[in-house]
Parts: sequence; structure tokens; C-alpha cells
Amino acid sequence: MQLYNKHSAKERARIIDENSQVRITLSFYKYFNLGNPSLFRDHLFIVWSKIDVLGRIYVSKEGINAQLSVPKENFQKFKKSIIELPPLSEVRLNVALEHYNKSFLKLTIKIRDKIVSDGLQANSFDVTKIGKHLDATEFNLMLKDENTICIDMRNHYESEIGFFKGAVKPNVDTFRESLLTIDKELKKHGISKNYLMYCTGGIRCEKASAYLKHKGIKNVFQLEGGIIEYSRQVKENGLENNFLGKNFVFDNRMGERISNEIVSNCHQCGKPCDSHINCANDSCHLLFIQCDECRKKMNSCCSIECMKVVELPYDQQKSLRKGQYNSNKKFKKGRSSKLKFKIN
Repeated sequence: MQLYNKHSAKERARIIDENSQVRITLSFYKYFNLGNPSLFRDHLFIVWSKIDVLGRIYVSKEGINAQLSVPKENFQKFKKSIIELPPLSEVRLNVALEHYNKSFLKLTIKIRDKIVSDGLQANSFDVTKIGKHLDATEFNLMLKDENTICIDMRNHYESEIGFFKGAVKPNVDTFRESLLTIDKELKKHGISKNYLMYCTGGIRCEKASAYLKHKGIKNVFQLEGGIIEYSRQVKENGLENNFLGKNFVFDNRMGERISNEIVSNCHQCGKPCDSHINCANDSCHLLFIQCDECRKKMNSCCSIECMKVVELPYDQQKSLRKGQYNSNKKFKKGRSSKLKFKIN
């Protein structure tokens, strides 16, 4: 019974290139009561390994949150594997607008206490009692209502490169901090407003809507399927696009272009730019925005200090990293005094 990856990320990238493999990138989530996350996790790993699914999936007693890719020729088999699981039989699959064959290079399925960490005690509110879902047309109408408070439920590095017109964009690092922003908006505007929320694929604003319902707020709304589904509906139906810039995504693409506007700046020179990169110094790996010119000048690094490290022989770099641990390494929050044009 295989419960591990047979290939390293480097080997997987080579296989994808050699086979000219076309892969579909997608995401989905579902809140439901799961009695045995370990058994569920093992089942998914066994089934999905057979059809070459790659991605980052979190499972907990409150449900599942998945970002993944699957070979185009196995997409129907993947959908069948979802339909055959009763809790997921009707789940929405958010297919990416832009596909990158190497968006994921391993299959990682982890068990977490919660699929969206909220910093609150377990069972402090019912995550299944949520607000009303709105499609793109309904969302556009609600967004223009003077009685609406629209809140971006994402972190600062996500909203920095793209957001909906008129939205409150909390300068936060965690979802828990976003909930505190909701509390502030409630105190400021009262309970009679329309509280409209959005996030990347819907999972965070769904939990946020349950949080508001728990507080007794009646007019609670969320963008169904998040920015990903909104963009698809706008393109397919010729709707007005109220999203400016890029949608940050949690895979190797780091962003999908939603509109032509560039709403952020290179963190090093200040010129218009919305391309994220991780610092080339593996002991830093800071997530920040860097333009092409600065990328060449700085050798894909966030600072002069990191450039000096990258220029060292690999063994010396490895020695410098010894004993260090970078939590959340892939998407480190992107706050650093070394970034001159980063709004901290």
C-alpha cells in the first residue's frame, strides 16, 4: 500500500517535461463532519496516486481543503473518485483559468486540526451554518449597493496584487486576524449592513460567513466559488469585471491574471509590478514582489545579504542553513525591512 511519493519534485518535473504531459490545475473545499481523518487521508492518497494526482491537500474533522493538478487524460477518473465519496459527491471543482503543468510536483495530504485555522476553540461556532452564496451577477449588484460592506478575507500579500473595487483589505497575516477585522467593521457600521465577503476559492469567506451568522448578523453574503469562479463566469457570460489585478494562488504559478491593471509595485525599485517570487537564498525564501530588472540585478534575491549567500558554494550555503527552521517556508509572509517599497 503506497502512502508516499515515489519521485522527488525534481524527478517529477523531469517526467512531466519528457512526456509533454498536459495537466489541469484545480481546487475545491467542503466543510463536513469527518469522523476519521486518518482513514480518509489514506484512502485519498491510495486512489489519487494511481491516477497521478499531485497537490497540497488538508484534511480535518471539519472537512477538506485541496489544491491540486491532474493529467488531462485522467480528469474524468479523478471526478469519478470524488463522486464516489458521499461527502464530496456534489462538491464544486474550481478549475484554474491558467494552467501550468508543474503547478505541483508532489502529492501531499496532511491532517490538520482545522482546514482553515481560525485561532478559536473547537466547536465555538457551527461552520455549516453559513450566509447566502452569490454568483458573479448577484455579487456585482451587491457590490454596488450603498448598504454593502465588502471585506477581502485574504492575507496582505494576496490582496496587494489584486482586489475588488471598494473592498476593505485588511493588512493581516492570518485568517484569525481577518475575523478581528470583521469585528471592527461590525462595531463601526452596525448589524444592519450587507456584509459581503470574498476570498480565492470560497473556503475562508464561507467560514467567515458562519462566524457572522453565529454573531446574529442576518445580511451575510459570500462570493460563491471565490475569485476563481467569479472570473470564469465573467469571461463566459461577458459580465462587468469588478476585480482589479491578479488573483494570488497557492501553487508554483503564484498568480492568475484577472484584469490588465497592475495595482502593486516592485518591492525593491517601486515600479509597477505584480509578480511574486521567493528569495533564491533557501535560508530566507521570503515571498515578495520583484520586477524583471530587479530580478536580474539582485539574482532573484530580496537583499544584498542574500545575494552574497547565493554566490557561495552549495556546501557552504547548506552549512549556513544547518539548525535553522523556516516554518511556512513556501509562502513566507513577505514582511521585511529590507524591502523599500513594501507596505508593512
